[in-house]
Amino acid sequence: MSERDAGARTVRVETSSRAYDVVVGAGVLDATGRIAREAAGGERCCVVTDSNVEALYAARVERSLAEAGYDVAERLAFPAGERSKTISTLGELLEGLARRELTRSDVVIALGGGVTGDMAGLAAALYLRGVRVVQVPTSLLAMVDSSVGGKTAVDLSAGKNLVGAFWQPSAVVADVRCLETIDHRLFTDSCGEVVKHAVLADGALLDELVAAPLNARDVDEARLVDVVARNVAIKRDVVSADERESGVRQTLNLGHTIGHAIEAASEFTLGHGSCVAAGLCMIARASERLGWCSGETRERIERCVIAHGLPTGCELPTEMLMHYMAHDKKRRGDGVNVIVPVEVGRCEVRRVSLDDLRQIVELGR
Repeated sequence: MSERDAGARTVRVETSSRAYDVVVGAGVLDATGRIAREAAGGERCCVVTDSNVEALYAARVERSLAEAGYDVAERLAFPAGERSKTISTLGELLEGLARRELTRSDVVIALGGGVTGDMAGLAAALYLRGVRVVQVPTSLLAMVDSSVGGKTAVDLSAGKNLVGAFWQPSAVVADVRCLETIDHRLFTDSCGEVVKHAVLADGALLDELVAAPLNARDVDEARLVDVVARNVAIKRDVVSADERESGVRQTLNLGHTIGHAIEAASEFTLGHGSCVAAGLCMIARASERLGWCSGETRERIERCVIAHGLPTGCELPTEMLMHYMAHDKKRRGDGVNVIVPVEVGRCEVRRVSLDDLRQIVELGR
């Protein structure tokens, strides 16, 4: 199926290190080989995926790559789940790329959700000091967020995403039909990042999501393509202005300071999007009580989170959350930059001390 036949939308991302297209459509998975060939070139490629996605899409993507003229190396697959996002798994992937004799002119294909995109992207950034990577996200969370922008990382026992690199893909291929095989609970969890983007930059989208939640059972492909493309455009605008998170890109961490702490404290039993949603509501409630945002802003945020059946808070002890926030990669010295929703469509970065952050958590409950 061609992009034209699938009604695909292409969002161009321009950064200082690389410009690339994000192709969003229904059925574009079969165009992966052609898109990779046009964007990345190379002679050989290797698909990196997880144990869940491998059975669903790996052979199909490899067929597309072979039809585009690639010599397709034996794929690399690791056990699905956040627990595989480790230095150990990264080492296994790097050894695998070396055994398959990929060169600097060859391509890594990251096929899967956010964990796969991070693992394969970081392996591509490190192997031979950098080989090209094409991101093929298969989850909503990866489509709207992690596959775009070049942030790749693995977790440490001290916290999430503490080892990583900025490594922009050569292309992103997002086929919304892959979402048909996603468990509805996981799809709902991923809506947390969609809500966050709407709060960050698109009030109209936020209102649409309240009126017609994205996780309703009858959402059609055209709407999925539209919402994913709009989310990618929001992230594109931020990343293009600040590729390495020195300024405005920090606003993409809205809800994440508390959210990542909830995720780590739960030992990753809670989904990333659900944790972001809880963190988003907690920072909104605290911001209202501190006079940083209005009650109307807080209410609009909570209404959208509730409409999607996502959590608006957590019961974990404050000191447990503080332990993980103190090790957050966004910490600078004795303070942390938190993202505050001033109003829907406008957020700001506020520098707070760890004591202030403790108060924010308490006020956000």
